[in-house]
Amino acid sequence: MEIDDGEVFGVVGESGSGKSVTALSLLGLLESPGRVTGGEIWYRSAELADSVAEETPTAVDGDYVNLLGLPDRVRRTLRGTHFSMIFQDPMSSFNPSLTVGEQIAEAVEAQQRARSNPRSVASRTQGYGLSQYLMSFVSSSRKYVSEESRDRAVELLEMVGIPDPVLRAEEYPHEYSGGMLQRAMVAQALAGEPNVLIADEPTTALDVTIQAQVLDLLDEIQAETGMTILIITHNLGVVARMCDRVGVMYAGEIVERGALADVFDSPVHPYTQGLLGSVPDLGGSSGRLQPIAGNVPSLLDHEMPDRCYFADRCPKAMEACLRKPPELPVDGAAGHTAKCYLAEEPFDESTALPDGYFEGGSTDAADPADASGAAEVASDGGESE
Repeated sequence: MEIDDGEVFGVVGESGSGKSVTALSLLGLLESPGRVTGGEIWYRSAELADSVAEETPTAVDGDYVNLLGLPDRVRRTLRGTHFSMIFQDPMSSFNPSLTVGEQIAEAVEAQQRARSNPRSVASRTQGYGLSQYLMSFVSSSRKYVSEESRDRAVELLEMVGIPDPVLRAEEYPHEYSGGMLQRAMVAQALAGEPNVLIADEPTTALDVTIQAQVLDLLDEIQAETGMTILIITHNLGVVARMCDRVGVMYAGEIVERGALADVFDSPVHPYTQGLLGSVPDLGGSSGRLQPIAGNVPSLLDHEMPDRCYFADRCPKAMEACLRKPPELPVDGAAGHTAKCYLAEEPFDESTALPDGYFEGGSTDAADPADASGAAEVASDGGESE
């Protein structure tokens, strides 16, 4: 997928599709045993390209930098300054022993050091978090962050709509409501004035009213700053409310991508059609919701089949689906595209796979006639091979 400068791009899919892993991969935050085994992540920044060209020339192409080609110590300096992330659960993302204001102020200082000396990773990342955390227990005055950083933390809390920000800055995470804590996390993410903000399920566990307030906040911030926002969600309503373009993810792959109106009004991939068909219609339709049969395949338990990953759940599976579908073009200018043979030709019932073709655990491109014969044996003889 390609995300344009200043746009709001949404990645939507079921739980287990790989959305959060994608976000963590962008930031280099995958936990062991997870690792990136291939691919590229290109980021356009002339400033960054100039600063790393001498040390890692193979990672630079003009104004673009391949983040996977940078050393970990360099990538760490990009977190907060170039990229920032709002995590799913704000309560578990804050330190319960420090006030919210202190934690935001610490983020402000860390990003200021990184921007003032981007090559000095040690000054920003090594020893700082632990030493300052320990000082919070022994220093009653809690002066391990500067007054300027504290003032900036208050400004950020005010920016995200926290009432009485001076007072609230001295409160602990457990004293905040879920919606206020999510706003505080947005404030912390903005501490380094990042170019790209990644919001991973920003409305999870919030009631409908608070969800709307958080989305309004992100909308206002994007309009004021012009930053790029990547929204990770399983909520199609969030995508419809916020995004310019959307990518539909299934089993770790983007299977359909395009402008919001194109994808939602004229979906091509059967998985996208299934997602939209499972959304309740508040317009008074009396039809039943159509759930998608089966489950997202585990990407850890076994080798993925050399075919369309959705074929065993697809109501329009054809013989062609036993081969790998065409890859999506990387260039976002391609417009509305889908990783499906139906994007190239209409559904042909004469080539449809027989019912029960995948029930025996078949994952290879076997002859569909074999599955038909097995079904007849099961029907006539009461047992199958």
